Amino acid sequence: MHLTKLALIASLTLGPVAIIAQSTTSTPTTTAPVHRDINQRKENQQDRIGQGVKSGQLTAGETSHLEKQESAINHEEHNMRAQDNGHLTRQDRRTINRQQNQESRRIYRDKHNASKQ
Repeated sequence: MHLTKLALIASLTLGPVAIIAQSTTSTPTTTAPVHRDINQRKENQQDRIGQGVKSGQLTAGETSHLEKQESAINHEEHNMRAQDNGHLTRQDRRTINRQQNQESRRIYRDKHNASKQ
């Protein structure tokens, strides 16, 4: 009986401490906005296109169009970096991010339309 009381007290005491510790480690410690890595987004979008081709959700024409758009974004990024000694300005990052968002929407639309291969 004494042992069960001790176990109950220990669990009631340590339970909230564990919950607090978990919640504090999972929240970000900085307030700065999280910047998505441009290269990671490129890779993710290429993976999404590849998955769409593999599953038959994307037709050859849709795939070609998406790949051309991706290539144009990459070319523009290359030119932006060339103008600023290999760096992207804040405005360049915004522009590329906006273009990648548009491309992401195109990928989604093309994968979820009625066209199948």
